[in-house]
Amino acid sequence: MPTPTILVDADACPVKDEIYRVAWRQEVAVKVVSNSRLRVPDHPLIERIVVSDGFDAADDWIAEAADAASVVITADILLADRALKAGAIVLGPNGKPFTMASIGPAIATRAIMADLRAGGDQIGGPPPFTKADRSQFLQALDSALVRLKRG
Repeated sequence: MPTPTILVDADACPVKDEIYRVAWRQEVAVKVVSNSRLRVPDHPLIERIVVSDGFDAADDWIAEAADAASVVITADILLADRALKAGAIVLGPNGKPFTMASIGPAIATRAIMADLRAGGDQIGGPPPFTKADRSQFLQALDSALVRLKRG
């Protein structure tokens, strides 16, 4: 059975520290993927991957690396869709899982919101990130890794 790996869409990820803590506790490798050099802990389980600043370069790297032994952390709905199709478990930074059942409606909502913004409508962004989101994320990541390790 392949060893689980956490792939992080890191440029705007608010839960990197939580990811590291869970990874250390469960002894799981983490690949922190970004367009620019981010500070990551100096630890053998943590690997920094800096991709070009080309459009979607980090997403492309993660989508190509994702497989059934991966947990992908992203808020990007289109990347979540690609990672799910590769067989990965996908979690948003708030701990909500993306699933094959939920990704279609999420993509549709994303398209509607983009059309509204393009039409000049003023729409608020996502709600502020809370302690409850952080806690839910920790629990979801822990559970996902336990599921992967069990096969």
